[in-house]
Amino acid sequence: MEQLIRQAVDLMRARYFDPLTLDDMADAAIMSKFHFIRMFRVVVGVTPCRYLSALRIQHAKRLLRSTTMNVSEISAEVGYSSTGSFTRRFTASVGCSPIQYRNHALVEQRRVVPAHPGGGAVTGTLHAPDQAAPALYVGVFESPILECPPVAHAVLERPGAFRLDRVPAGAWYLHAIGSVAPGGDGARRARRLLVDSRGPVEVASGGKVEVDLTVEPHRWTDPPMLFALPQLEAAEDVLARAA
Repeated sequence: MEQLIRQAVDLMRARYFDPLTLDDMADAAIMSKFHFIRMFRVVVGVTPCRYLSALRIQHAKRLLRSTTMNVSEISAEVGYSSTGSFTRRFTASVGCSPIQYRNHALVEQRRVVPAHPGGGAVTGTLHAPDQAAPALYVGVFESPILECPPVAHAVLERPGAFRLDRVPAGAWYLHAIGSVAPGGDGARRARRLLVDSRGPVEVASGGKVEVDLTVEPHRWTDPPMLFALPQLEAAEDVLARAA
């Protein structure tokens, strides 16, 4: 089953800029459309359309970092017919506008859901390879895709315990991100992305939830990372080139 879903993912990665339909994706997986949608969510964790949208925003980030194309050109390049729709989607997912992103005027990673004294706490331990980057990020997000600013986050100097307080009651997703140099030979070589996710995690007001995370090399089943984390952008470029 995973191999069939991967055929659809490979199609999306190769033709994200085209107006792909659900029928196109389902045909690539040799499934009926409705069975394909169900199986895609089981394997990847999100719907095919959300995954395709995330791919487009991921490639737009790369073009903003690596080319002089203007926003309208990039919008068309990644498959949007409207620059306005692209800009709104990019801003919501990444946390800043395309122009701010290009100019490195990235918004501070702050809570968008008001924190309440009666909120809950998420605690746990973040595990990572010995040669992982000194900065490891863990955050509480609304989506199984790492997008939109988190409701709580922490940056750890090394693997270990974390605690995220004042998380509003509700169902949330934890995302942890880091990077590692191939072969563990330090930061001079291009670093690769490390990720782990858990969710949905139910947080109760006044309660505490414990979740352990282990970041590992990004797999084809992991959706793209959209929210802007400047210290990990280089690792994301390596991932995009390898896809």
